[in-house]
Amino acid sequence: MEIVVDTSAILAVIGEQPEKKELVRLTRGATLVAPPSVHWEVGNALSAMFKRKAIGLDKALELLESYAAIPIRLTDLALRQAVELAARLNIYAYDAYVIACAVNQRAPILTLDSGLRARARELKLDVLEVNVL
Repeated sequence: MEIVVDTSAILAVIGEQPEKKELVRLTRGATLVAPPSVHWEVGNALSAMFKRKAIGLDKALELLESYAAIPIRLTDLALRQAVELAARLNIYAYDAYVIACAVNQRAPILTLDSGLRARARELKLDVLEVNVL
């Protein structure tokens, strides 16, 4: 089974957030798939943490090592498709990349982003629910 994973889920796992255990459970035995933009989004999230003084370079490099250990198959997509989805759903391109990936792969999305989850459901895409006790 393939699962399209977005940056919010990845950050929760590498950042040891409360959702990590459930995210790992949901993806066990699955092939994780993401658009190539996921690399830049992870980098952007780390740079935002620098700006907020939430982490330093050593911690960022540790998080990058954890990210690199996650087997994710990057899949290309048509920029036109993503731009059309962004316009249609009134979303940022990064969210459109994830949705386009899910459409193209015919795979469910795993995200902690409520906006992305809602837009995916508008298109009748499968979205995996993350329940944290």
